[in-house]
Amino acid sequence: MQIKLIAIGKTDNKNLQTLIADYKKRLGFYIRFEMEIIPDIKNAKHLSEAQQKEKEGELILKKTQASDVLVLLDENGKQMDSVAFSNYLQKHLNSGIKTIIFVIGGPYGFSDAVYARANGKLGLSKMTFSHQMVRLFFIEQLYRGFTILKNEPYHHR
Repeated sequence: MQIKLIAIGKTDNKNLQTLIADYKKRLGFYIRFEMEIIPDIKNAKHLSEAQQKEKEGELILKKTQASDVLVLLDENGKQMDSVAFSNYLQKHLNSGIKTIIFVIGGPYGFSDAVYARANGKLGLSKMTFSHQMVRLFFIEQLYRGFTILKNEPYHHR
């Protein structure tokens, strides 16, 4: 199985880039992981929120195949602790799917078309985080989930 993370807009903070790169490297010991950045929409200030979500949604959907499992990182998504998330990952590993794609949307969330295509929604917290921070938090949780599955000492139970 491959895990892909799609995010809107680049991370310009060098410290975050370094930490994200570190966890991406660590994840490579467990699974094929890819992170794909969709550039910010040009001239977004001239678009309504709905138009911006539509344009971002089209770009997100172009990155998916019909056979992919698409999971949105959404403030209204199901929340779980790290052990439950590791079980969630194991369930997908056992299912035989080839690719699971997690998506971090733009500043206004997702278009109706993306919600309609999604196979699920996960929430990281009831708190609001910057989109750049969410990337790091999510990749760290992926790594933590695999260390839990392998019964490695990174996660203290």
